[in-house]
Amino acid sequence: MRKIGLIGGISWVSTSDYYKLINQGINERMGGLNFSECLIYSFNYADIKKNNDNNDWDSTFERLLKGCEFLKSGGAEAIVLCANTMHFIADKLEEAIGLPIIHIATVTAVEIQKKGIKKVGLLGTKFTMELDFFKDKLTAKGIEAIIPKNQEDKDFIHATVFEELGRGLVTPETKKRYLEIANQLIKEGAEGIILGCTEIPLVIKPQDISVPIFDTALIHSNAAIDFQLS
Repeated sequence: MRKIGLIGGISWVSTSDYYKLINQGINERMGGLNFSECLIYSFNYADIKKNNDNNDWDSTFERLLKGCEFLKSGGAEAIVLCANTMHFIADKLEEAIGLPIIHIATVTAVEIQKKGIKKVGLLGTKFTMELDFFKDKLTAKGIEAIIPKNQEDKDFIHATVFEELGRGLVTPETKKRYLEIANQLIKEGAEGIILGCTEIPLVIKPQDISVPIFDTALIHSNAAIDFQLS
């Protein structure tokens, strides 16, 4: 089994999901008492958020690079960034660390392509929705991504990811609003919805909407398993 390194704490909620999904997946494929051989470097989320709020991606990059170096020194053969937003600097990190970073948008694009879907709705932080790092990976596979047009909707998703979901909190009101936003994207032609923040699966489940959902945390975890067993 190949050893992987997880960069977590962004947030701890989704990091625990990654650890669970990867270990369960290894065991399902190998049986017995086989589980994932992995390392985790977990950040204080408040430090990362402060940098991002100030648009200080250089400081975030330096923090994540140190984490990647720690994992590499422990024998990790690939890095898994347990957050969509952090993939804004994934390509730069991969070049600096000299290890493959399993890119969440690339593996999600492959899963969407398998279903023959050409247009998807993308929900996530404002960084994920508005910057090009995620959408470009979809475009490369011939997939169009649409995001909420209403700024209030984008602000709502961004705020609740950090203030609620990132702390493991889910309210009926928040779930209702997320579903309204997703259904509006479906009305605008989305054939599927990307849960482009690893905490959004807390509020949107497959049975909640009429089109396929693409749970990026689950897809990413499966890609990590594929790497470990390759």
